[in-house]
Amino acid sequence: MKKVLIFLPVAAVLALLLFWVMADSGSGKATGAGSDWPGHAGGPDESGYSRLDEITAANAGRLGLAWYLDLPGEVALEATPLAVDGVLYFTGSYSTVFAVDARSGELLWKHDPEVWRHPGKVKIVFAVNRGCAYADGRIFSATLDGRLIALDAGSGELLWTAQTVDPDDMHTITGAPRTFNGKVIIGNGGGDYGQRGYVTAYDQKTGKQAWRFYTVPGSPEENAGDPAMERAAETWTGEYWKTGTGGTVWHGMTFDPEFNRIYLGTGNSGPYDPSVRSPGGGDNLYLASIVALDADTGEYAWHYQVNPREAWDYKATPNMILATLEIDGKSRKVLMQAPTNGFFYVLDRETGKLVSAEKLGKVTWAQSIDLETGRPVENPDIRYENGETILWPSPLGAHNWQDMAFSPKTGLVYIPYQQVGVRFSKKPRPDEISFAGLTQSVVIADENDNKGALIAWDPVRQEPRWRVQHDLLWNGGALATAGNLVFQGGADGYLSAYDATNGKRLWRFNAGLGIIASPMSYEAGGHQYVSVLVGYGGNTWGEDVLNAGWKYGAQPRRLLTFRLDGEATLPPSAPADFAVHPVDDPDYRVNRATLAEGRTVFTWNCAICHGVDAVSSGFPAPDLRESALALSREDFGKVLHEGLLVKRGMPRFETLTQDQVDLLYNFIRSRAREAGRKGAPPA
Repeated sequence: MKKVLIFLPVAAVLALLLFWVMADSGSGKATGAGSDWPGHAGGPDESGYSRLDEITAANAGRLGLAWYLDLPGEVALEATPLAVDGVLYFTGSYSTVFAVDARSGELLWKHDPEVWRHPGKVKIVFAVNRGCAYADGRIFSATLDGRLIALDAGSGELLWTAQTVDPDDMHTITGAPRTFNGKVIIGNGGGDYGQRGYVTAYDQKTGKQAWRFYTVPGSPEENAGDPAMERAAETWTGEYWKTGTGGTVWHGMTFDPEFNRIYLGTGNSGPYDPSVRSPGGGDNLYLASIVALDADTGEYAWHYQVNPREAWDYKATPNMILATLEIDGKSRKVLMQAPTNGFFYVLDRETGKLVSAEKLGKVTWAQSIDLETGRPVENPDIRYENGETILWPSPLGAHNWQDMAFSPKTGLVYIPYQQVGVRFSKKPRPDEISFAGLTQSVVIADENDNKGALIAWDPVRQEPRWRVQHDLLWNGGALATAGNLVFQGGADGYLSAYDATNGKRLWRFNAGLGIIASPMSYEAGGHQYVSVLVGYGGNTWGEDVLNAGWKYGAQPRRLLTFRLDGEATLPPSAPADFAVHPVDDPDYRVNRATLAEGRTVFTWNCAICHGVDAVSSGFPAPDLRESALALSREDFGKVLHEGLLVKRGMPRFETLTQDQVDLLYNFIRSRAREAGRKGAPPA
């Protein structure tokens, strides 16, 4: 049973309600979205707030399914749909764009960019996409392989394409573009592989590049004459541009109409170990930072770094919300973010100066944030200088890309929180494989480790108001509405509506599959609807910590849409199943002498999709211990060398030698047999 902890009396909350109704996004417009949902998180403020109030805390129990749309071939669904003039637009796992009638769920058109034709990029990161953008009759989306595309919103016709990353490097794109001032902006990923971060703005009509901003410095020749890069380079040492930098902007970007700025949330370092990438010290700007740019020119305005000399795969890539808050008797135009490091930050968005910061939950890498300097008060030996380092949160973060939401009615921010620790070491244990000279492993030390929560956070008092504890770690983003509701989907397969004031669950719906995307709300035909994409996945980090029992391909991926008194029903589907059902050939003799070598080949080529040590959470590829295809040596080799499943997202690995294929096969057979010995009966 879920527990709801209320930290302040309801009466105290209600006493502040009238004051908070006066809060707005600080852009001269009302907070969030109205009848349409035209941007990634509603309005330009990215608050994840709907001003619609037909569905309320009083009648949420009447919510029912209005319609659903099956999405065959999809895997993890992370996007938040847009709603514009009666049409929903969203993206699927492989960057396909869909247009759907908002009242009936009828598919109007879809555009498939065929990312499978770019196998090099598919090998780098699993296939996910966080959505599209809309402006002036055009839909903009980006592809895993690095193209930014513009489509006619009415027909889905391709208008233009811009190749925004080098096809031959390690950059990929999983995030949603943003539109503003006749431009569309997109970032990219690849920081884990040392790629240099940047964002690029393009003309919406022509696709011509307007400007580009790099988030970390390059070589001295590349930095020359660029004040922002020259200033950043002073915080790096050694030949960092050869070693690797990181700092990619793969998710959070927010446009501020009032100050005409675009705010970037920059990512982690690559390599993670600062003694490798910048051996002489330095903060390494602008890693793990919020960076403000002039929206017209892309020129640097200010920055705030949440993790100087980043060393733990921490990032400032979660969403950023703009608001106007009453703080110490003064009206402050602020930016709010909960980056992965576990603190909640409030910044003055005109100057970038820190207003306040406090811990959301279990955080051990720092004691606090110094409000005078804005710098963290770090605990000793956290950069694994003297051996193993154990700290919270892990690289998954206390809050990741799943969007938080802000309600001006309650004055609260609703944050998808998670708790899990990590052990870092430069000296792998006998059973560990290092990545760039560093190992990571999961640490579970108390009853809430490896579990998530929905936290209602007071950004003024910097404290929690209430908390709903979840049993599973990896849950969906939040939606807040004027009906005094908060919606969130969970890894357990339920979409829930909570009272925004006290966290009481008022309604829930069994979606039949875990939810990681954020819900959204819109109006059509005079009625309010709530929609969410259902498709669990989105990460393969750790030792089975994300396993919610959803087997690969066992449950349909869908778009679900609800309204009051909706009467549609879902057909039954397979329930969650945490057991492993290995397949084995009892006549095959495992060669134990080559297992270590096979494990290394698997880790570097297969683990990102099939799970560390072949332990899969069902995304984005099957558990190979349960795969009949992986049982056949012949079929296994054909898939790797001939690309038989390339259109289904399994790239061709033509560079693997036959010896390496044999090593992989032997390792997988060993893992399946071990699973069988642990009590799961061989199929």
